[in-house]
Amino acid sequence: MVRSTLVWLFASLLVSITIPAFSGSPLKVGDNAQGFSLPCATKDTMITLDLSEMIGKNNIILAFYPADWSGGCTKEMCTMRDNFSGLASLGATVYGISGDYAYSHREWARHLNLPFGLLSDHSHEVAKAYSSYNEETGFNLRTVYVVDISGKIAYVDLAYKAGTSDSFEKLKAALAELK
Repeated sequence: MVRSTLVWLFASLLVSITIPAFSGSPLKVGDNAQGFSLPCATKDTMITLDLSEMIGKNNIILAFYPADWSGGCTKEMCTMRDNFSGLASLGATVYGISGDYAYSHREWARHLNLPFGLLSDHSHEVAKAYSSYNEETGFNLRTVYVVDISGKIAYVDLAYKAGTSDSFEKLKAALAELK
């Protein structure tokens, strides 16, 4: 068990992040989603997730957040967890993204019993491509994107708030419009 985890961890460090050149302009509704390949941890597994392989299956929620184990991020991910079946019924798959390592994601996903994957963007290249990184703090911003089934950005919330239900309700309304 420990050996397989260490082998996976070493292999994940060798995985290169693949992102098309970022133009510097924030992504907006109607733009093509920026592709990537990142380590992904769930409470049970660790894999590499390639966004291009997920497009066409469901709408994809990319929920950028600052850090595992923090209060606001726990609230945000628990809201996604507690509404997971409702989001799935709206045709959405959820992925959280932070700069934390995959092994932290896995333990946090176990602790919170999260039914979705957490993507490890340790270099923050994906967060930068999605205008979701704060250079001053070195952490991701709390932002949410929805990539529709065709691979286009269908919804953007660059100021997602975990402390109230307003942002989550706007996200659900946007998903309902895509259904």
